[in-house]
Amino acid sequence: MPYVNIQITREGTAPGRNAATAEEKAALIQGVSQLLLDVLGKPLESTFVVIDEVETENWGWGGLPALEYRKQREAAKK
Repeated sequence: MPYVNIQITREGTAPGRNAATAEEKAALIQGVSQLLLDVLGKPLESTFVVIDEVETENWGWGGLPALEYRKQREAAKK
């Protein structure tokens, strides 16, 4: 019984959106489940997929909160 936990940031995939849509999440669930079937032969009905959305202030990289890291990266490009 595979269990897959997908963590994504709570950000939209287009301007004006602040989260993934239900359709996008459904596509992730279907795609991951199909991959496990194709690669490992795990039946779709025994595969569990959970999607956690993480607020941007709750993650980071490079020793900085994610939004600050992005600001610094953009400033360095200029």
